Order: sequence, then structure tokens, then C-alpha cells
Amino acid sequence: MSQALLQALRAAIGADHVLTEGDLSAWELDWRKRYRGRALAVLRPADTAQVAAVLRACAAHGASVVPQGGNTGLVGGGVPDASGTQLLLSLTRLNRVRDIDRANLTLTAEAGCVLQAVQQAAADAGLLFPLSLAAEGSCTIGGNLATNAGGTQVLRFGNARELCLGLEVVTADGQVWDGLSGLRKDNTGYDLRDLFIGSEGTLGIITAATLKLSPLPAAVTTALAATASLEQCVALLGLAQARLGAALTGFEVMNRFSLDLVAQHFPALPQPLPQAAWTVLLEQSDSEGEQQARTRFEALLEAALEARVIDDAVVAESLTQSHGLWHLRESIPLAQAQEGPNIKHDIALPVSAIPAFCAATDAALARAFPGVRLVNFGHLGDGNLHYNVQAPDGQTAQAFMAQHEHAVNTLVYDAVCAVGGSISAEHGVGALKRDELAQRKSPVALQLMRAIKQALDPQGRLNPGRVL
Repeated sequence: MSQALLQALRAAIGADHVLTEGDLSAWELDWRKRYRGRALAVLRPADTAQVAAVLRACAAHGASVVPQGGNTGLVGGGVPDASGTQLLLSLTRLNRVRDIDRANLTLTAEAGCVLQAVQQAAADAGLLFPLSLAAEGSCTIGGNLATNAGGTQVLRFGNARELCLGLEVVTADGQVWDGLSGLRKDNTGYDLRDLFIGSEGTLGIITAATLKLSPLPAAVTTALAATASLEQCVALLGLAQARLGAALTGFEVMNRFSLDLVAQHFPALPQPLPQAAWTVLLEQSDSEGEQQARTRFEALLEAALEARVIDDAVVAESLTQSHGLWHLRESIPLAQAQEGPNIKHDIALPVSAIPAFCAATDAALARAFPGVRLVNFGHLGDGNLHYNVQAPDGQTAQAFMAQHEHAVNTLVYDAVCAVGGSISAEHGVGALKRDELAQRKSPVALQLMRAIKQALDPQGRLNPGRVL
């Protein structure tokens, strides 16, 4: 069966793009190096028609398909298993920006377009595509939509779901659904677009998307603020929302240890504020002139200082300084990787519950695992924390994870669910959180999800073992 399938795939997309030999680790090993699989072949189709031909061939031969974009995922959702029977479908050759409609404020891009390339195409047209995350130089639009990626501007613009108006999707049996509408209103039945967004390649293969654009802001102002507590961070958020309104586009928090790791592993990066329990990165994007925007921003920080909501602050004086402040925030995951493997939690909580959650959960982890180090940072503005647990200083990271990961996860996820939170805010479920989802999602929700999966992929060939 394998040889007949491979022959059919070579005929469909060309023998040069059906890879079975040599080093395939770029596709078979995930970014965190936690999951390593073995593919029957790596497939590199060039367009939607070839993706459809691949899925028709797989349907005829009963073969499973694992779709992959930039392979930057964090939950093991985009690499094959170790069986050597799954096909890895790389979408990186589908990398064209098909259309930009300036009047309609839309851009249509193929799934393999790197996020940064989409941002640049929008900027070249004098417009803004606001989805922004640390992996934007290598992650792809298809992967962003498949996981409903979030990033740093969800507070103003929403997740990837809110930035997508239409999709093109190849179904499990190789049909093509052309839903690339640029309409903002279309109330003609079930919203298929939202069904495929966030489904992690388990219901269909996204091959293109029509995305929302926005006007470029006239001014962008960035600042760092030092605070003594998460309660002060939440108070600052409320003050910023009241004074800046929709102009507030970024509100990130970083605990002291996360920035200590950056200082340790990237000492050349300047940190312009003294050490503080918590540091906030704020950004406003405004249609007003630069001077007006800056005056309003500085007035916010002065009011926060007077109210003792913050202890210190610094405002970027240039675009270079602004990029430097963001570089600090975006270097935290890289510094963690340098420090060694860690137990990651991508959680969502009501903003009002975050200070008490962190105080109680920090203390519970310290009691259960003395010396454990907490790398706590993320998007406070939308309630998403990256609440990561690093091994105690001097203890081998791999050994700590092997011995304690399950117990740490149980403690953290129990606390998250107790306040009505989510165990996955923006990274997805993949293989890493599949079993947790089965335990913590309501039985009715799981029943509905399985019914949808059965309807759209009755043979269970699309990204099997992920999500459900």
C-alpha cells in the first residue's frame, strides 16, 4: 500500500516534493524538541489543487495526514507520530499574497505565507495587519489560524479568528471549499470559517485566508513601568483603558525572574528600569499626531505615579528604543530555552482573578516543590498568562520535568479551572494537552466536538491523536 500511495503522491505533486530520504528532522522534530516523529514521507504541494490531490490520494489509500506550517507550535500538534505511517503535509510552498483590496481593507494570503511577510505586504500598501507574536519571522498564516493564535495585540484587535473574514479549505476527502469572502456581514447559515479556525488541522486543511486590515496608526508610543504587585498591574490596566480607550494596543506583564533570565542569557539587551517585582510593557497606537499621542501617554504615566499604581516608568524616545523594549519581552521564551526545558502553561483567566490566582498558586508550588522558579509573563490585557515552571537552581531540568511534570500540571490546572479559566489560551491543544482536555472539558462539549469530527473526518485521518 505504501509504495502505491507514494507513486500516486509523486504523480500528484512531483517526485521532487515527496521526500522520503535524508535528514527530515526540520519537519519531524517540533520546536521545543519534545516530540520527534517519523513520517512515511514529507509532502510539499505547490498550490491548493495539489493539496486536494494529496488528500484524495490519502483517502483512497486510508493514509493519515499531519499538516504543518512553520513548525513553531508548542503543543506537539504539527509533527508525525513515530509509526512511520503518517504523511507530513508541509504548506510552506503555498506562500503567495493573492490580493490586497485597499478599499475593503482586506488581504488574501495562502496558508504558507510567513506572518512577517503578510505584515510587510500590508505595510507596503499603507495598511496594518495587527497579528503579532514572537515567532512571526517563521510561523505561517495557516498555522496561526489553525491554532487561533493570539499574540501581543489581542487587547485591541482580537485573536486570529477576529482578523479573518474568509477561508479556503481542503476537506478530508479532497474537496475544496472556497469561502474566501471579504464580507463583514454574511448571515447565511452555519459559520464554517469559525469551525475550521482553531481546529488544529483535525477538520480540514486551511490553504488560504482573507484577512482584515486596518489603517496604519499615525503614532505608536511604548513604555515600561515598574510595579510592586500584580494588583498594581491590574490597577494600571484599568487606568490605561479609561484614559486611552481603544488606543491601548499592548499591555504585557513580566515578573522579576523572567527578566532576570533575559539579563543572564542576553546581557547585551538593555533593561532601562531597576529590578521590580513586576514590569509592565504598555503600547498605544493612535490616529492622532505623534505629539498629541505622546502627551496623553505621558499624562497616563504621571497619573499612575501620583496614584502609586507604578513606582517608575520610561517612555521610548524612538522607534529603535520601542523595538528594544519589545525585544526584552520577546526574549523571555528564548532565555527560558537557554536555561533548559521547562513546564509551560498557556492559561487564560478573568483579569480580576489573576493576582489572587498567582499568589495562591505560587505558594502552593513552592510548598510542593521547594526552590521551584516561576517564569510568569504574558498578555495581562486579555487575561492570558504564560505561567511557566523552571526547575530549582542546580537541579537538572530534564530530571525535574520527568519526575514532576504531571503533578505540576495537575496543581496548576486545578487552580485555573477553579476560577473558570482555560488550560489553553493561544497555543492550542495538540498532543500535549489532549488528555487534559478530555478530563476538564464538559462532557457535552466533548460530545459535540466528536460529532463534528465524525461528520467532517469520518475516517479520522486528519491530524489523528490531536485535540481529541
